[in-house]
Amino acid sequence: MSNRLRLASVSAFAILLTACDAVSEATPSPEAETPARAKVAALAASGVTQTLAPAPADDSLQASARVVRVDRLTYDDAKLFGTAGGDPAMNGLQTYLAFFVSPDEGWTIFRIGDVLDYTVLSASPGRVELDLQDSLLDVATGTIGSRHRKVIVAWTPGAEGAPPAAVTVTPGA
Repeated sequence: MSNRLRLASVSAFAILLTACDAVSEATPSPEAETPARAKVAALAASGVTQTLAPAPADDSLQASARVVRVDRLTYDDAKLFGTAGGDPAMNGLQTYLAFFVSPDEGWTIFRIGDVLDYTVLSASPGRVELDLQDSLLDVATGTIGSRHRKVIVAWTPGAEGAPPAAVTVTPGA
C-alpha cells in the first residue's frame, strides 16, 4: 500500500471515528425526549434456563420474519399485512390483503401496494377503507416528500365462503 493511500485510509478512519463520537456525545433537545417509562423491577430467575438454537433454514419462516404488521379484518376471514421490503427511504411497506382458504391451500393474497404506512379507516363485509401514506420523490429537486391518499378496497366474496376472484382499489374522497 502506498504512503498516500495509507494516509488517506487513516484519515478517513479518523473522520469516521470522530463522527461516531460526535453523535454519541450529542444531547437530545427537550422536545425530542421521549416520556420516561415507569420503572418496573427486573425479573428474578426462578427456574431452569433453556438455551435456544437458531431455527433450521426454512423459506416460509424467512418470509414470515419479514412481516412487520398485521391487521385482522373481522369480516370475510381476511387480513391486511405488510412486509418490510424495497427502499426504506421511499416507502418500503409492501402491503397485501389476504383471504384464508384452508389449512391445505393457505391464503389467497392480493398486493395493495408499496407504501410508507397505512391506517384502516373502516371495514365492512367486502370492503375496507384505507388512508395510505406514501413517500414521493421530486425528481427536479431530489427531495422526498409525503402524501396521504384514501382508497376503497373492495371485493365480492366467492361462492360458499371462497376467497374473491379479484379485488379492486378505488381512490376515495
